[in-house]
Amino acid sequence: MAPSTTTDAPFGRMLTAMVTPFLPDGGVDYDGAARLATHLVDERRHDGLVVNGTTGESPTTSDDEKSKLLRAVIEAVGDRAVIVAGAGTNHTEHTLKLARQAEAAGAHGLLVVTPYYNKPPQEGLLRHFSAVADATGLPNMLYDIPGRAGVPIQNDTLMQLAEHPRIIAVKDAKGDLFGASRVMAETDLVWYSGDDVLNLPWLSVGAAGFVSVVGHVVGIELHEMIDAYRAGEHGRALEIHRRLLPVVTAIMTRTQGAIAVKAALNLLGLPGGGPLRAPLVEATPEFAARLREDLTIGGVKVPEVVIPEVAR
Repeated sequence: MAPSTTTDAPFGRMLTAMVTPFLPDGGVDYDGAARLATHLVDERRHDGLVVNGTTGESPTTSDDEKSKLLRAVIEAVGDRAVIVAGAGTNHTEHTLKLARQAEAAGAHGLLVVTPYYNKPPQEGLLRHFSAVADATGLPNMLYDIPGRAGVPIQNDTLMQLAEHPRIIAVKDAKGDLFGASRVMAETDLVWYSGDDVLNLPWLSVGAAGFVSVVGHVVGIELHEMIDAYRAGEHGRALEIHRRLLPVVTAIMTRTQGAIAVKAALNLLGLPGGGPLRAPLVEATPEFAARLREDLTIGGVKVPEVVIPEVAR
């Protein structure tokens, strides 16, 4: 495992699900990905990064692109950050292939999303996640996001999966704080907030940290929130939470996450703010203008004029 991990935070505490930069011709910008990863780790206090997740537009990148992207990020920051590879699909055999590919590339862990669209029963989820965990020697973080997948991982299923030695954490975008509290109390599973809207509430019931989207632009502040809460400075954590409300609102509630993040990176002149792959589309000028206002209100310093990284 890479640096910055402990038993109670095996993937670190502050992670972001990183966007995938693309070139104007539609190809993956591997150099841009390395630069963005370096910025997040070295300048924005990230303990780790999730590569090839949904925010990274994984539904529209090929297996070969996923492998090359993962290797580029690991080469850039893998000696000082935990690199978690998104490997989940709605086809078990394909997921096993991506898991083994990620292990061969040098990933430190796997993020495995609930199989989406085909809506398997809980027994299907149990078999799927167990098969993925058996396929490599890497620790697994389950991604519970019924809003996208169509089915939740029920609490009893999570408790059964917790018995597997390589299923050690959950990225939660389900929002059932009471149910998760029960699972945390009865298992060794480590929880990560997968919904920036609920970051502070998740800390209050025992989450180890965040797998964020807004961390692209406020990673330092989110790490400070975690540090403050863990130090017993709950008022300070609440102050940070409230100050970031405009940023979270702008990025997490007004359009699709990758669209919003790339618009924000573009405003800030950072790598990753370039094109998206269809069916996603670039943010409108109206969205970008409102995003600039919300970022500024939230304390993010937005340059008046920037030359986007992708155009340099």
